[in-house]
Amino acid sequence: MVTILLTLGIASFSFPGLLEQADASYSFGLSQALHALIGLVLLFNVYAIYQQLQIRRMQEALAEQFYAVDKIEERTEEVYKLALLDPLTGLYNRRCGEQRLATEISRSQRNGLPLTVIMLDLNELKEVNDKYGHAAGDELIKFFAIRINKAIRGSDLAVRMGGDEFLLLLPECKPEEVRHVLARLSGMQIDLAGQTLALAFSVGWANHLPGESPEELLKRADEALYINKRAAKEQNQLSTAVQ
Repeated sequence: MVTILLTLGIASFSFPGLLEQADASYSFGLSQALHALIGLVLLFNVYAIYQQLQIRRMQEALAEQFYAVDKIEERTEEVYKLALLDPLTGLYNRRCGEQRLATEISRSQRNGLPLTVIMLDLNELKEVNDKYGHAAGDELIKFFAIRINKAIRGSDLAVRMGGDEFLLLLPECKPEEVRHVLARLSGMQIDLAGQTLALAFSVGWANHLPGESPEELLKRADEALYINKRAAKEQNQLSTAVQ
């Protein structure tokens, strides 16, 4: 717009000279004015180009800063995942689960609220690994983890303790709600190597007792798990012998 206005200004000086016979002094003044306006146009164009270059440099600098911020956020998220999450299943890892358990026990004791922990253990994972390979075993573990996440409430926490062992923290959970969680995990099937396999697991749970430590609570749940696991194994052996 400035360039257009300056051009119109030059035209306004030139137009009277075309309509009347100007004397020498008028022509000289007009020539000086024209040169001055042309100089202003050139200076303005140089200034505009300079400003455009400065703006482009600022845009590039801002783009680099945004890129650096994005990289920092990505690395922060990676560190978070490494510190808290199990890389195979995406569930919380053992360390995070134990820290959260201690927090929930403190809250339970402080407010007099119930707290239930459930230990889960996949059956026959070794047989799956031996028959179909460890990749199939990993798929089985990931499938089970997904089903666990769908079975619990938003306030609950699912933890992979290691191998095929899982822990569920259920704050303020009533006995019937525990049964609902387990019912959602029943009858699972998975397709592995073109075959449909029933996914079986053993379970044991315990309700927190006043004054009980996290280690004591987990020990009781673990003992209940292995009692149930041994009973299921003996039942399978009996069924096989009868057949």
